[in-house]
Amino acid sequence: MALIIIFVFKTPLRKLVIMGLDRVKRGRGPIIMKTVAGTVFVVMMSTIYSVASIHTRWVDEGGDITPTDQILLAQHLLEASLMGFSLFLAFMIDKLHHYIRELSIRRKTMEAVKKQNRAFEDGKSGASEEIKTLEGEASALREKIRQLELELEEKAKEASSAEANAGALKKQSEGFLLEYDRLLEENQNLRSQLQSLDRTLSRSDSKKVS
Repeated sequence: MALIIIFVFKTPLRKLVIMGLDRVKRGRGPIIMKTVAGTVFVVMMSTIYSVASIHTRWVDEGGDITPTDQILLAQHLLEASLMGFSLFLAFMIDKLHHYIRELSIRRKTMEAVKKQNRAFEDGKSGASEEIKTLEGEASALREKIRQLELELEEKAKEASSAEANAGALKKQSEGFLLEYDRLLEENQNLRSQLQSLDRTLSRSDSKKVS
């Protein structure tokens, strides 16, 4: 009963009792306890059988019982009650110890789960902040890409206009070359005509002299 009362209230003594029972249940402790409990149960059943025998003999004798039988009957009843009550208390102590251990394990498990949930929430909040930072960086990169695309379009327009200007200059230079060739040909024609006139004049002068 004292152990059961100790189990009911949460005190430092309960921890010591639980630690002691944990050590008792290790190794060969459970086998020894079961052996003792089995022996007590067998003795209790033997005592109950003795009580039943005395009671049967008392009934058979017509209700007369000797003082010796009365003392034996009372002793056997006390012994059986004591052993039965002891087995019941031992069973209750074992079950209370088991339930307290299970409760402590579940509490530790719940605390571990709570810690994991807190760590997960902290990591989630940190991850959300990191995601926000990455989204900001991504938006900035998108803006830079858009600006670069606009600059690329402007450069492409300038290149196309420069190419058009180059084409026009090329056509103009080709016209100039054609004009130059025409003028060169005219110049050659004029020179040839001038040379023929000079020859004609030189011939006419030589005829006059002769």
